[in-house]
Amino acid sequence: MRLALEDAGAPYEDVARHPGGMAEMERLLGQKKNPPFAPPFLVSGRRLIAQTANILLYLGPRLRLAPSSEAGRLQVHQAQLTIADWLGEAHDVHHPIGSGLYYEEQKAESKRRAADFLANRAPKYLNYFEGLLPRGGYLLGRRACYADLSLFQMVQGMRYAFPRAMRGLEKEYPRLAALHDRVAERPGIARYLASDRRLPFNQQGIFRHYPELDLK
Repeated sequence: MRLALEDAGAPYEDVARHPGGMAEMERLLGQKKNPPFAPPFLVSGRRLIAQTANILLYLGPRLRLAPSSEAGRLQVHQAQLTIADWLGEAHDVHHPIGSGLYYEEQKAESKRRAADFLANRAPKYLNYFEGLLPRGGYLLGRRACYADLSLFQMVQGMRYAFPRAMRGLEKEYPRLAALHDRVAERPGIARYLASDRRLPFNQQGIFRHYPELDLK
């Protein structure tokens, strides 16, 4: 969501990072009419929109990061939902039993999950998107869409969580690696990556680096 706003140069306020922001977020979570289940969510005028893919479905046409046709918008949304599935599986590597347990309480299961994820599931997603990408282009051709930005974030996250494994995997997916670099060079994204607005990967996020899970 931030990548789309930053790429388009759209003004926005990251409320949770301001004083009192967490209290405001909890207020919105507790409202009676159509409350979001969890962050992230977007407030745009009178609209309160939750779920990353849903937010991007709303923002895409407004930020010129989605096609004008319904068929094109559905194609981009489909890609984004598949990325969401991939993201969920990446998270479940370090929390395969349950999010309510600490990683240290499920390390053995995490190692088994990491082996399967890196050997089977991650290559399946990587291969799928590699096949969608035209040589030297974006998912839809010459013009970027918000799903391209999300793929950039996925590659970044995978490199953070599994640097050793990704060094081997990426050799098989040159178009995805090239897309990552192409997105990083877009003016709005480049400015964002160089700013303090860019949230660094950490051990509390979806992507977490545990060396024992970074299997070849």
